[in-house]
Amino acid sequence: MHERLAELIRLLDLEKIEENIFRGYHPAGRTHRLYGGQIMAQSLIAAGRTVDSDRPVHSLHGYFMRPGDPKVPVVFNVERIRDGRSFTTRRIVAVQHGKAIFSMDASFQVIEQGLEHSAGMPAMKPPTPEQVARLTNDDTFITYLEEYKAKLDEKPMPAKQHHWFITNGELQADDPLVHAALLTFQSDDALMSTSRMPHRGTFSRERMQGASLDHAMWFHQPGCRADQWILYQLDAPLASGARGYNRGLMFTADGQLVASTIQESLMRLR
Repeated sequence: MHERLAELIRLLDLEKIEENIFRGYHPAGRTHRLYGGQIMAQSLIAAGRTVDSDRPVHSLHGYFMRPGDPKVPVVFNVERIRDGRSFTTRRIVAVQHGKAIFSMDASFQVIEQGLEHSAGMPAMKPPTPEQVARLTNDDTFITYLEEYKAKLDEKPMPAKQHHWFITNGELQADDPLVHAALLTFQSDDALMSTSRMPHRGTFSRERMQGASLDHAMWFHQPGCRADQWILYQLDAPLASGARGYNRGLMFTADGQLVASTIQESLMRLR
């Protein structure tokens, strides 16, 4: 297991301060604002710690309100909104310096059977070991970009891209909540950039203020593992009002649709 992945696993093991109150820490050496995927993943862990293990997460909806400060821990306050027969709802507020930086509602459901159908996966295969060997693998996840060569030229492109990702090492943990948190962490990695693709070469990155505004995610198949290849299919139907609208579907290598995402991002030219 790569040291950055091991560090993230430790950061997801939140400190319990009091009933429904947890404290989370950040990667060593972090100096810029906190990564949104980290705060979402830690918020999900905080919520899941208050839910019975037989109810996996099925959705989360979060709003980013302030940049996170890497110099101080985050306190996660969990409110037990509802415990029903089939669904459990939690509200999480992440706080720094006495102010909310992020809020999220998460819903958990007992496993049930019902009608089923699924969108098809694009005709793509995970990268080969030779392709992976050519990547720079000094990160939490190994990521392979299908459109990498096309993106070498700074020119407009369709607002679509496909990323393969997998944890940088095998995980001993079988806890579905941890794997869901890892998928949540990685889900924030490429969404924002998708809505910029049709505008490549038409603006200076130094003049753009970008940030995640809100983020929603649905988990369709409980038990999906983050240490197996996942294809992240992304598109951005719209950019308007200094915001980009981004969507994503996550497929396992055998074509099973396991999660989906939607995010709005700030795209403000200064």
